[in-house]
Formats: sequence, structure tokens, C-alpha cells
Amino acid sequence: MDRTERFYKIELLIRNRGSVPFVDLMDELGVSRATLKRDLEYLRERLDAPIVYDRESNGYRFTADARDARQVRHELPGLWFSEREIHALLTMHQLIEGLDEGGVLARHLQPLLDKLHGMLGASEAESREMTRRVKVMSAARRPVAPKHFETIGSALTRRQRVHLHYWVRSRREMTERTVSPQRLVHWRNTWYLDAWCHATDALRRFALDAIRETDLVEAPRAKDVAIKTIEAELDAGYGAFSGAKVQWATLEFTPEAAQWVRHEQWHPAQEAKLHGDGSLTLRVPYADATELAMDILRHGEQVRVAAPAALAAAVTSSLARAAARYA
Repeated sequence: MDRTERFYKIELLIRNRGSVPFVDLMDELGVSRATLKRDLEYLRERLDAPIVYDRESNGYRFTADARDARQVRHELPGLWFSEREIHALLTMHQLIEGLDEGGVLARHLQPLLDKLHGMLGASEAESREMTRRVKVMSAARRPVAPKHFETIGSALTRRQRVHLHYWVRSRREMTERTVSPQRLVHWRNTWYLDAWCHATDALRRFALDAIRETDLVEAPRAKDVAIKTIEAELDAGYGAFSGAKVQWATLEFTPEAAQWVRHEQWHPAQEAKLHGDGSLTLRVPYADATELAMDILRHGEQVRVAAPAALAAAVTSSLARAAARYA
């Protein structure tokens, strides 16, 4: 346990228990008397932590006036979580634990898991209890072979090219290509690799679960593409699907559906307008309609595609084919 982690744990113990004896702090932290004295002194004098010794309880506590601005600076994520903080922490926790159970990656990432446990509670028991009491549910997860994830992760950090055997679902065929990894993306419980494809001389997004074989290429080094370029080409569309030409879809939701949709983010650049009758008009950009159409269809009769006409026709056709299966 490094010094920063000890600082967090000292404050968590005091905040959770009110007053903690010196010997208890030593036992919890597993440090010597001299080390604990230095930590307490540093917290009080250098970090302005409102910690004092209380003779009546024979322990260390926060001062009675610690409800001022200093307490805000020393509020720790293990005690009071915002919605975004707890979602981020527990999602990261589940991603790491589910990525490679018992494999090489799990061993490499164990130190990070230990730090997350330290942030989730003052003790191992408390952090385990937190993960049991708060659940982040994931649906339709598509597992990735650990060896492929490790190879790609290594190539990404070491700036090496990778030779892939990649299954193209749309054509139902196996392809081979050499790519320069640029970025890993986790979207809707699926891992993707954004990479420069040397076969097509263009940026492409690959689903990691569709990779069948990976081999590192020692030379030449990976081609570097500016992150801004990657974002402009691959993030402008809707969801995981990219494309050269971005269009805007106009969706009209009934008042019933609008109660939920008005609080959802379909795209960072979306435009929403709530009407007097409770209905909602939502405009979102997209390059490929595949994922957008799926999100539209899940709302059934409570949404109508107002524009463009091609998207409306595609959704209408899909609804007709679905209805025909029940005829």
C-alpha cells in the first residue's frame, strides 16, 4: 500500500468510525508507529486535513467544525458517491474482472483492482459488500479471446502493427489484413479496435470478438493517426458504425415514450425539443443507419421517423417484415 492509498484509508477509517485509536490505525494500515505518525503529520500540516487527537475516546477524529469548506476537499469517493462516480468505478471493476478471468491480463490488472477495492470501502469486507449491494447490469456481452486482447493491447502501447484473421459478418467470410492499432473502444458491452487498415489505406473499426487470429508484426512500426482525425472520422456517426457522409435523423416520440427518451443521450451532438403536449422531437446524426434503426425499432409504435425519407422507408420495411413473421 503506497502513501497516497494510506492517506485515503486513514480518512475513510476516521470518517466511518468517528474516532480511531492509534493502534487500530497501525493494524489496519500495516505500518510502523513512526510511519503512521509521519502520515498523520503530513495529512494535517501539508494537506490541511482536520484531524485531531481526542483524549476522551483515545482516538483520532475530525474536528467539530470540519463541516466547513475543508471537509469538501477531503470528501472521499469511498463514502459519498455521485451517480457518475459509482457507475464509473463499478463498471471499471466489472470490466476488469470479466475481461480475462484467471488469465494473464487478470494478473497484470490485479493491482488496479486492488486500488478500486480501496476506493470502494475502508476494508476488503466493505468493498466486497459495496459490489454486492450495487449492481451494474450488462446485456448481450460479446466475450473476447484473452490472447487476442493481450496481443492488441501490447501492439497498441508498443506501437506495433498486427496481422489479423477477421470474420466479416456481413459477407460471412474470413479476411486477412494488417492494421496499425490506434484506439480501443468499449461500446454497449462490446470491445472494438479503431485501426489504420493497410489493405484499404483507411481507418476502420473492428469488433474484437470477430477476430480469429492475431500476430504481432515486428517491423515496420505502426502508422500513427492523430486522435482528432480518428474522432472526426469514426465518432461522428451513430454508435459503433462510421461512414464518410453524416446525415441527420428526425424522430418524433409520443408523450409516453418522451418521459424516458428526454433524459437519454443517443448522441453527444443530439438536438431535442419537448413540445407542449409532452411529445418530443429528437435529431441525431448518423453515418450508417444499422444501429440507429435498432434503437428506433425498440420503441415500436411510440416513435415515427420524420426524416430522412430513406431511413423512414428502411424502418417501415423492417417493421413489415417483422409483422409478416407473425402472420
